[in-house]
Amino acid sequence: MATTDQPWYKAFPEPTLQADIMPRQRAFMILSMKIASMLIIDVRRTDYEGGSIRGSLNIPAQGFWWNRGVLYELAYKSDIEWVVFTCGSSSGRGPRCAAWFLDHVRNTAGDENMQVLVLEGGVKGWVKGGPQFTALMDGFRGDYWEGVFAEEEKSRQPKADTAASGREAMLRSRVVQVMCEAM
Repeated sequence: MATTDQPWYKAFPEPTLQADIMPRQRAFMILSMKIASMLIIDVRRTDYEGGSIRGSLNIPAQGFWWNRGVLYELAYKSDIEWVVFTCGSSSGRGPRCAAWFLDHVRNTAGDENMQVLVLEGGVKGWVKGGPQFTALMDGFRGDYWEGVFAEEEKSRQPKADTAASGREAMLRSRVVQVMCEAM
């Protein structure tokens, strides 16, 4: 496994392919209308709280590498058309696991038909989609997500303040420079 000096995923090979994005609205339509066979893989581990998309399978990213072959066999034998990966925001673990799975599907299994995608915006994006989306969640807890989004907003504030103060400092520096040149 990875040491404390490197992230957990460095213990595994880099994926050679990249999965495309599944628009949240399309995933919602497929799930709600049951018009195709779609399996959602949620790779959250310690942040697997607040609910999950109905019917999703939780395989934490840190152990996914070893389970990708079994997942393929299960999906293939179940005639799954789309395997869609998600995590909190679909910006790290979800895309990485989707890429590992896509590598396995295309390069090991030689399957060109199974679609492997990453859910747009992740579970957070799903929740932000509103009540019609959260109605398709098991164990949905609105209070949990309110707290998550409030924390995100709070963490953005100092960055915005820092950026603004940085711009102000640059402007003051430029004003001083112009004034010195004028003297």
